Formats: sequence, C-alpha cells, structure tokens
Amino acid sequence: MRNLQWSKVKKKLDRFICDSLKNRVQFHVTNYRKAHDQRGRAFITVDKKEILNMCTLTSNIEMYRKEWEIKHTQNIEYDVSNRNQNYEIGKHAHEMIKAEGIFAQYDFFDAVEEYFNLPVEKALKSDDMVIKILSLIDRRVGKRTLQGMKESILDEKEIIQYFYKLRCEAEGVRSSYTGFN
Repeated sequence: MRNLQWSKVKKKLDRFICDSLKNRVQFHVTNYRKAHDQRGRAFITVDKKEILNMCTLTSNIEMYRKEWEIKHTQNIEYDVSNRNQNYEIGKHAHEMIKAEGIFAQYDFFDAVEEYFNLPVEKALKSDDMVIKILSLIDRRVGKRTLQGMKESILDEKEIIQYFYKLRCEAEGVRSSYTGFN
C-alpha cells in the first residue's frame, strides 16, 4: 500500500462505493511538501463538504498531549533510555486519540490497506472507525445488513452514525437513528 500511488488507491476506494453514493462521497489526500515529514492530511467529503479530517499535524499534537497526560497522571518521569516504556506510552496515547476520532494521514492509509484485505462482514465489525466508515458505504453491504444494524449503530460514535444514516437515506432504508444533521 505504501508503495502504491494515491491515484491508484483512490480508484480502488471509489470502486467500493455503493452506487447511491458514487458522486457524493469523495476521498482526498494532501501532502505538505514543506512539512518536516512531507505528510499532510487525508479527508472524506460528502456533497463537497468535509466530514472527516485526518491531519497528521493535529494527530501529532494530540498524541503529544495524551503522552504528557499519561505520564503526569501516572507520575512517570521521562527517561530517554527507557525505550520500552516510551514506546508503550506512545502506543497507548495513539490508541486513545484514535478512539476519540483523531486520525493522522498514515492512520487513514493503514485503515485503507486493512480494509482492502478484509471481508466486508469483518470490516463492519472492526474497532477502527475509518474501516467501519469505509464498510458502511461499501457496495457489498446490502439493505438487509443495514436494517440489521439499526440497534447496534446507536452504540457507535457520532461519525459512524452519520455515515450509517447517509447510507440508509441514500438506499431508502429507514434507520432508527435520528441525530446528526
């Protein structure tokens, strides 16, 4: 995946979008050449309105804050030579911000790669929000599957519910979810 060009990845993603959302949902990637790592952001738009922003800089800032919070609440002093501890703190901080819906561009690419290799049934049950969003707009997900998710979708994050509602409305499926405009 990391070796594939964005244009090829985008075409593959676009082929998975259901017909009812074909011209409404779009995926974008922007790289900032002058950034230290030349990373940028990935974002998903619906009807040309940005719905999900996955900015590496924002993610890095939030991850730094979470790492500091973890160290502060657990009275951990930073030790540059304790690589295992630093790695575990960073890993935990990354999991926390992803659970809050804060993603970096590389999180998007990792999720897309995993999504391409998962059966849609497993993708719908994924703990990764990006994978779940991609599976909700997937052409392989039918109306009966969407209807079967009416109750469980209420336990999901707001962004997941948004894409569920979008898909249900596009397919003419009644959803029990009424929030998120």
